[in-house]
Amino acid sequence: MSASELSDISEEDEREPQKKRAPWGVIALVLLAGLALIRNGSGEFDVGPPQPATAVAPDSSRTPGATSGTPEPLPHSVPDRVRIPTIQVDAPVTPVGLDTDGWVGAPPPENPNLAGWFTGAVTPGEKGTAVVVGHVDNKMGPAVFYGLGALKKGNRVEILRQDGKTAVFEIYGIEVFEKNDFPGDRVYGSKGTPELRVITCGGGYSKQTGYDGNVVVFARLVQVR
Repeated sequence: MSASELSDISEEDEREPQKKRAPWGVIALVLLAGLALIRNGSGEFDVGPPQPATAVAPDSSRTPGATSGTPEPLPHSVPDRVRIPTIQVDAPVTPVGLDTDGWVGAPPPENPNLAGWFTGAVTPGEKGTAVVVGHVDNKMGPAVFYGLGALKKGNRVEILRQDGKTAVFEIYGIEVFEKNDFPGDRVYGSKGTPELRVITCGGGYSKQTGYDGNVVVFARLVQVR
């Protein structure tokens, strides 16, 4: 990793060291190895989780979020719940960091209806890219983000924050990436506006290696309630 990647910390972070974020280069390399979620998915159901269609890939020909109607970024506030009405998700959110292997931690697998907010990124609604992760399944069956791959452009993700505000994000792309070829810069790079990534396991599955990819939802802030 280059010195510039290690020093890629915003001026805001320098002014507020108690909220210092991990550099994007670090996060990209962590996730390149695969999320910790991959190790806990069972994948042993008659019908696997839905996978994104090619048609819902983000449109790279334009800059996401570059619209006059984008709400102003919100201040720092830890998320309490995530709601995705289209796939009947309504789940509490717990903070997760890096585990002992240097991977992004996952919520406890025994609680299938629990999502995790990665504390190395911004909180949902702040300027930058927030990250929410969750299991696709566990040994008992489908988990919180089992249906993530069925979402479409235009569907919405609601994040309820501890400050009482709800940050509403509109999906503009969904893709599945192989864990050994995870495009960290593309997924986590800041667009200059508040964005959200929701991530779970996806792709093929084997008992030996688990899921071989991650489903990634790309969304931008469109409303604050």
